[in-house]
This record gives sequence, structure tokens and C-alpha cells, in this order.
Amino acid sequence: MDFKGWHSRGYLPHFDSREVTQFVTFRLADSLPLAALERLRAAHRSETLRDEMLDRGWGACWLKEGEIAHVVQDALLLFDGERYRLHAWTIMPNHIHVLFSQVGDSPLGAVIASWKRFTAAQANRRLQRNGPFWQKDYWDRFIRDDRHFAAAEHYIDMNPVKAGLAAEPQDWSWGSARLKHDARSESRAPSA
Repeated sequence: MDFKGWHSRGYLPHFDSREVTQFVTFRLADSLPLAALERLRAAHRSETLRDEMLDRGWGACWLKEGEIAHVVQDALLLFDGERYRLHAWTIMPNHIHVLFSQVGDSPLGAVIASWKRFTAAQANRRLQRNGPFWQKDYWDRFIRDDRHFAAAEHYIDMNPVKAGLAAEPQDWSWGSARLKHDARSESRAPSA
């Protein structure tokens, strides 16, 4: 597969290139009802509205089940350092946010398709269901600079808090904030 560079998928420009950092959101197939999708199409700031709507927890919210969230988290971590470099992620009940840098020869679409294909098959098997698990498309934004990176990472870490699912980012079991907090705590621990 080739990297697409600047391209369009019918809305907003997208950028896919080797060694670019991306902030990606993808969601479960049933996470936004038709009325919400129509409202998004007409919205001036659709990204902000989309995130607010996703945080309402519409749909079956299969990712709130620990077994399913674990499958997704393991899939994200599987090729970290080989196909991409994970910086931050959170698995919400009906959507996922991931901040990662593309490395190697895996274009953005191929990375996301791999995550979605594998996790959909595993989740459907565990849930004893058939049919679409993930929405076909995803939202992506390439990271412009350090300030943008910090803002994206903060948003991802704080999403469970903002949605009322955790008191502190590190309290959420299905995100990188917990791991970053554990690593900071270990580095401050006195040595024996």
C-alpha cells in the first residue's frame, strides 16, 4: 500500500505520510443514531459536536465490557514500535481515540483497517453476534506541532473524566493515562 499524502475522503483534507503523528477517532457502528448524524452534517463545528455526542454513550457500548476493551487494547499494543508508535489512547464505551506516529511501511488506512478487522472479528465472536461492529470510516487529524500534540494527548487522557466515567485519568482502565501514571509513580518510588 502507498501513503496517500494530501487527499480527501469526501470531506476535509487528510494527510497520510510516513513518520507523521495522527490523532484518530473511530467508533462503533451503532454509536450515533441517524438524527445525530444528520445534525452533524449540518453543524458548523462538527468535530466538537461529534465528540459530545459520542460521550453520551449511545448504542450498545460493547467497549464498556472488560473482555471486549481488553481485546481492543491488546490489538493497539500489538505492533507498537513496529508499524506505529503509540503515544496515547483511550477506549471509551462506544468509541476510541488514538494518538500515534506512523512508522515503517504501514499507511494510516492500513493500520486502522488492521485494528478494526481483527477486533471486530474477536468482539463479534465473544459477543456471539454478526454484523458490523465498527463504523466504516474514521476521523483523523495529523499533528502539526508540539502544542497540538500536547492538546491531543490531554484530550485523550481526559475523555473518560469529561464523560463522567472516571474521577482522574489514571483511574480509567482502558487508556494510556493509567500506564503513564504508573510509570511516573515507579520512577518516584524510593529504591530499596
